[in-house]
Amino acid sequence: MPAWGALFLLWAVVETTKDCPKQCACHPLETMGLWVDCSGQGLTEMPTLPARTRHLLLANNSLHKVPPGAFDHLPQLQTLRVAQNPWHCDCSLTYLRLWLEDRAPEDLRYVLCASPSLAAGRPLSQLTGYELGNCGWQLQSSWASSGTWWDIALVAVALLGLVLLVGLLCITTRPWH
Repeated sequence: MPAWGALFLLWAVVETTKDCPKQCACHPLETMGLWVDCSGQGLTEMPTLPARTRHLLLANNSLHKVPPGAFDHLPQLQTLRVAQNPWHCDCSLTYLRLWLEDRAPEDLRYVLCASPSLAAGRPLSQLTGYELGNCGWQLQSSWASSGTWWDIALVAVALLGLVLLVGLLCITTRPWH
C-alpha cells in the first residue's frame, strides 16, 4: 500500500475517534459507526458520546441514573450494555427503561436496582410505575383544579351534546314525504 494510502487510513481512524470520551475506548467499525467501551471506568455520570456511536458499553461503573434524552442524538445506537451499576430506580430511570423496552427488552432484566430500599435487588423491568415514583410531576393547576366553574362547564357541554343528539335522532326518524 502506498504511503499516502496508509496516511489516509490513519487519518480516518483519528477522525472517527476524536470525539471519544477520555475515559472510554472508541473503535471504528467497518460499516461506519463506533464501538464505544466505557466499561469499568468508575463513571458516575453519562459521558458525552459521539453521534456515530453504534455499540455502547457502560457496564460495571458507578452510574445511578440516565438523563432523559441521553441517547436521542445517537440514531445508530444498536447495543447498550448497562449491567452492574448501582442504579437508583426512581423516575430518573424511566427514560432508560423505555429505551431498553423498545430496543433491547431482553437486556432490561440485567438492570438491577441498588436503591431505594423498596426496589433494591430487583430488576428494573419488574418495577411498576408507582414504585418508580413521579418525581414531582403534576398536572398544571388549571387542569387539576376542581373548581365549581369547571364542573358547570363540563355539565353544560354534556347537556348541549345530548340536546344535539336528540335533535339529530328526531330529524332522521321522521318519514320523508
